[in-house]
Amino acid sequence: MRRYILLAGIAVLALTVGSAAAKTVTVTITKNGYVPNSATIAQGDTVQFTNSDTVVHQVTFKTTTGVTCTPNPLVVQPGSSGTCTFQTGGTYTYSDPNSKGNTFRGTISVTAPPASLSLTVNPLLVAYGGSSVVSGVLSTQQVGDSVDVLAQQCGAATATKLITVQTTAGGAYTTTVKPLMNTAYSAKDKALTTTSTTVRVRPILRLTRVGSHRFTLRVSAGSSLGGKYASFQRYNGTLRRWVAVKPVLLKASSLGVAPTVITSASFRSTVPARLRVRATLPQAQLGSCYAPGTSNTTLS
Repeated sequence: MRRYILLAGIAVLALTVGSAAAKTVTVTITKNGYVPNSATIAQGDTVQFTNSDTVVHQVTFKTTTGVTCTPNPLVVQPGSSGTCTFQTGGTYTYSDPNSKGNTFRGTISVTAPPASLSLTVNPLLVAYGGSSVVSGVLSTQQVGDSVDVLAQQCGAATATKLITVQTTAGGAYTTTVKPLMNTAYSAKDKALTTTSTTVRVRPILRLTRVGSHRFTLRVSAGSSLGGKYASFQRYNGTLRRWVAVKPVLLKASSLGVAPTVITSASFRSTVPARLRVRATLPQAQLGSCYAPGTSNTTLS
């Protein structure tokens, strides 16, 4: 019973919220014209046309963009009603094409909330070379509007325009980005600018056993990580955790095709054979421009 009452309460609350979100304004069709002949409503509201005359009347809008009427065409029999819902802000004039004179003319003013621009970025953590999708919606739902996607790469003083994309149905926009290092993305449309969202980038670490107790480590990133120390680790089955074996100094390498920069290290280790080993680059070594990275696991 308590669960039923709770669900019923939620249902009532939902109905209350829904009714508060949109309202219905009544315009009466009389033998002398529309009462009132002008009305102001909010975007998403509905106007109900009620025919109190003894003859049929038709309501025809000069502009129908963003207007949905039922029935369509809006022909209202005596004693009946029809409705129109307005999803776009603006001024809409209407009239009865079958009635002469200026009495059967009216105006609906639809106020729209301030325009806004949203931004979503996913995923927020990628391996170097990976991609994220930047998307959002222009609240005016305008199609073909130009949205600038801005990027501020770690270390840059300001954000710069990366690409301009056009809005599609419903004002949506989307593009794919491939950050080289931690990068903050934002979007701009005329006077509208979103807050920025940062995508973090993990360097790619590749650990290879090249001989007995000999290893190489290659790190791919968007900038040189020469002079940084990776941590060579082995897995301790007794403790069930990774333990550090030795620090490994990364050095500049001639390998890599722009914009990829590779740093590498060749080193020896006395870790017994057939143990699981890996390498990591901790945040303390990478600073603010990269997320921590972990290599593949291999056997010593």
